[in-house]
Amino acid sequence: MYHKLNTMSCTNPNPWYAKKHTHHSQFSDIEFIEAFEKAVLDPKLFNHEAHLRLAWIYLQNFGEQKAIEKTCSGIKHFDIVCGNGDKFHTTITVASVKMVRHFIKKSKSASYFDFIEEFPQLKVAFKEILGQHYSPEVFISKKAKVDYIAPDVLPFD
Repeated sequence: MYHKLNTMSCTNPNPWYAKKHTHHSQFSDIEFIEAFEKAVLDPKLFNHEAHLRLAWIYLQNFGEQKAIEKTCSGIKHFDIVCGNGDKFHTTITVASVKMVRHFIKKSKSASYFDFIEEFPQLKVAFKEILGQHYSPEVFISKKAKVDYIAPDVLPFD
């Protein structure tokens, strides 16, 4: 589980460090979180599904509010270190965590990969799900990028 993260040292190097990963699924949850939080995860691997996995892991370990905080601060940091620092969108990120939480409450899955198999719509119809909760105008507003705006069409719970 995520809480059992070991610290890295010269005598205890990370086994994934020298590997060439081509997909985030090649990391264990612990390795994935560690690489993400240290911003050493290849940005090409941090796709939409990896964002969902991040939310799932944080929700499993910290509950909704702390998962939102960690997801937002983590993605902002990752964007600054690995990108241009201009891609983070608060409302989309918070809404994503809330959507993952909604489906976790219905899930029988013990792993992220079983979870996403159980609810593939999060992966393949994410924009459509967001559209059930928000009008399109919300996402183009500058306020929504910086501050969380609650759904204006249908609440999450």
